[in-house]
Amino acid sequence: MVADHLRRRDIHDQRVLAAFAAVPRERFVPEDLAERAYDDAPLPIGEEQTISQPYVVAITAQALRLQGHERVLEIGTGSGYAAAILGVLAHEVISVERIETLANRAIAALDSLGFTNVHVHHTDGTLGWPAGAPYEAIAVAAGAPAPPPALLAQLAIGGRLVIPTGGADSQRLVRITRKSDIDYGEEDLGDVRFVPLLGAQGWPVPSTR
Repeated sequence: MVADHLRRRDIHDQRVLAAFAAVPRERFVPEDLAERAYDDAPLPIGEEQTISQPYVVAITAQALRLQGHERVLEIGTGSGYAAAILGVLAHEVISVERIETLANRAIAALDSLGFTNVHVHHTDGTLGWPAGAPYEAIAVAAGAPAPPPALLAQLAIGGRLVIPTGGADSQRLVRITRKSDIDYGEEDLGDVRFVPLLGAQGWPVPSTR
C-alpha cells in the first residue's frame, strides 16, 4: 500500500509513510473485508459509514504537518484507523465519534493494539472537545457545509485544521491555519468526497421518526 498507493501519489512525509507501514489496517475493517483492507478505496464499516481510502487519510495526515509533540483532535473516529495513524504521529489524540457503536468498536481495536495515547469520546463532533483545547492540529473526517466555529475556536494559534467543506456530494479538502485570535488562512488541497458531518454545527441530523 505504501509503495503502490501513497508514494506514487505525492505522499512524501517520511513520518506519515512510516506510520502507515506500522498500523495494520485489517484490524479496523470487518472480518469479511480483511482481504480488501489495503485497497486504495473506502470500505463499509456499518452504520452507513466507511473507513476512508488510505490516500485520503494520508493526505490529511501529511497536511497536518505533525512533528510528534502535538495534541490532535480528530472529528469522526469511524473505524479508529485514522486515529491510530495520528496516534503514531502525535503525542496525544482525542477522537470524537457521533455513533456510539462505532466509538465502542474503535476503542476496542485501538486498545487491542496498545494505543494508550488515543482517547475516543462519543459526542457531537461538530462541537469538538473543549476540555482538551487548544489543539495544535484538528482533522475532520466528514464533509461540512462550512468549518464549524467551535473547531476554529479550539485551534491553537499556529495550529492547522484540515477539513472537507462543500455540498453533500463533493467537497474541497482545505487546510486552515490559525494566525491570530481572529485571523485564519486557508489553502485548497483538492477534491474529495466524504460522508456528511452531522451535528449542531454541521448538517442536520436526520429525524428518526
